[in-house]
Amino acid sequence: MPRVKVPRKSTAVDMTAMCDVAFLLLTFFILTATSRQPDPLEIKIPSSTVQIKVPDKDLTILSIGKGKVFIEIIGMNVKKDALQKMATTYGISFTPEQYKRFGVISAFGVPMNQMGNYISMSPEQRTKSGIETGIPTDSTSNGELYRWIEAARRATADVNQAKMRVSIKGDADEEYKTIRSIVNVLQKQKVNTFSLITSAEAAAK
Repeated sequence: MPRVKVPRKSTAVDMTAMCDVAFLLLTFFILTATSRQPDPLEIKIPSSTVQIKVPDKDLTILSIGKGKVFIEIIGMNVKKDALQKMATTYGISFTPEQYKRFGVISAFGVPMNQMGNYISMSPEQRTKSGIETGIPTDSTSNGELYRWIEAARRATADVNQAKMRVSIKGDADEEYKTIRSIVNVLQKQKVNTFSLITSAEAAAK
């Protein structure tokens, strides 16, 4: 008795559901992502053959160039908590909206008495206003840079239960005097370990 041949049919996979999920995920990430603000200080960092990745949390970056110092506190919640501690220290009040806006600002260099106006500005207004004169670098315990580093360290410990690390991004042509004043501020808080951010140009030669 001959075998009955079952006709073969090509398999078809319906990709509609997968495409829907992919577009939903793409839409979610686009709507929830926050764009990184451009650095307010153009710095030509020195080159180095050492290649160690800068951590992406529990870190504060001090940018030094043209005699100015800017600070970037990594982490939205850490940044907002540090601002709250600074507000308490200097007797300044900020609105909930200002705390929210400050959480997405990257590097900043503004004296505390102008911080409220600075936060309320748009990124374009901050660049054109000339308000970013750098953070005062007095090495005493009453200096604003000293207070910012202290507040960032306490905020990192309170929010992430971790020890804050410090990286210095200095311009290759910056004077030694400015760099030394920053190191003095760190050492007064017994922060004797910090990294220097460099480019990897020397390694490629």
